[in-house]
Amino acid sequence: MKSIIRQLRRERKLSQEELAAAVGTTRQTITSIEVGKYTASLPLAYKIAHYFGLTIEEVFDFSDWEEN
Repeated sequence: MKSIIRQLRRERKLSQEELAAAVGTTRQTITSIEVGKYTASLPLAYKIAHYFGLTIEEVFDFSDWEEN
């Protein structure tokens, strides 16, 4: 799943560590989400979107998401 997290972080001059601390996860998780190796859980996706003042749909691109 694609996201604009990296772009949002850079616009706000946030490190991965700062974002991770703000949403209660690890830097490694933020890295994995940014490069598309990990799909955020719904609660984490909500926390990230809320942190940036956006909706989940504005942060994450669900067009290539497949339900298993």
